[in-house]
Amino acid sequence: MTAVAVILKGYPRLSETFIAQEILALQRRGLDLRIVSLRHPTDKEIHPVHREITAPVSYLPEYLHSEPFRVLRGFAAARKLPGYARARATWRHDLARDRTRNRVRRFGQACVLAAELPGDITHLYAHFLHTPASVTRYAAIMRGLPWSCSAHAKDIWTSPNWEIAEKLADAAWTVTCTRAGFDRLAGLAPDPDKVGLVYHGLDLDRFPPPTGARPARDGGDPGEPAIILSVGRAVEKKGYGDLLAALALLPPEMNWRFRHIGGGGVSDRLKAEAERLGITGRICWLGARSQEKVLEELRAADLFVLSSKIGKDGDRDGLPNVLMEAASQTLPLLATSVSGIPELVEDGRTGLLVEPGDIEALARSLARLIRDPELRRELGAAGARKVGADFSLSGNIAGIAARFGLTEPREQATACE
Repeated sequence: MTAVAVILKGYPRLSETFIAQEILALQRRGLDLRIVSLRHPTDKEIHPVHREITAPVSYLPEYLHSEPFRVLRGFAAARKLPGYARARATWRHDLARDRTRNRVRRFGQACVLAAELPGDITHLYAHFLHTPASVTRYAAIMRGLPWSCSAHAKDIWTSPNWEIAEKLADAAWTVTCTRAGFDRLAGLAPDPDKVGLVYHGLDLDRFPPPTGARPARDGGDPGEPAIILSVGRAVEKKGYGDLLAALALLPPEMNWRFRHIGGGGVSDRLKAEAERLGITGRICWLGARSQEKVLEELRAADLFVLSSKIGKDGDRDGLPNVLMEAASQTLPLLATSVSGIPELVEDGRTGLLVEPGDIEALARSLARLIRDPELRRELGAAGARKVGADFSLSGNIAGIAARFGLTEPREQATACE
């Protein structure tokens, strides 16, 4: 049986449910998986899907100086591997173009990975084309093993072209989760046939359709304000500064509440901005939440908004799973036309789209959805149909499974049964 090491930047992570659901789906198809994480988890909660994954998890030294003896042992063992000289030459070539501590750390982690990799591992598989793929690539060369990669968002748009092209040349295959990402990678790949498009998909068993109709709140009743929900990390590319500015432009007589789920590095700044705009009393910052809590919030809301934008460093969303999750609950979507988002949110059909950074258009669309419960119902129903037809996990996981030589899932009990 094929044994595969899956290399992740961090595990488990609340914001990377799409990775966990893929791992579980591959596990259910009989793939022997070993999870290797470059970082220890920082989230206080986990999702149910993490409890069902039975693959063993190991952690590489996050910083080389934190485990010096382990790193030295790994380096000594790696030097004896047949591919070490080639891996070191590859790394030195990369280092000449990227003289950073991170590049040094990647090689050190790769030495530990290559030295400690179980002997039955026959393939290495990285999620994200930047740091995890670098560690995976160097270790795979040392061990003389094939490796592959799943690319997503930031890694596609912020990695330099030379690095992407060389990794795509070395990898056995690479998949990505949006048409926009696929077009970029295929344009850089020496062999475009080695790049595939496979949507993450949503495990609809975890997001069954809601029962009953949503309240027809239209913002006119102070006792029944319209509930606006967003789920996403409080980082630049999510555009929450723009969303706060748009909320502040809504008519003063309109009754609404905004609820946000997610962690992130600029949340204090956002709270201060909401205070400056005079809308703090209408906002609830919920922080990171488990999938069960997210589902509860999706079912209680009236509309879902995600005002993604391109960050100053080029970072951007791919196709956030939270949009699929919201649509699965017949929640109408308001989003921006960034990257792969229009592949799900078709303006006027499965949701509303505005240009990123257009705060006035965002405010107009918010007001339109708040005032019109029937439009929300129509868009929500269409979005749910779109997710079921094109973005289900069961319909998309076969594209990954086939690359590992797998077919249908095996019948097995889960940890939650």
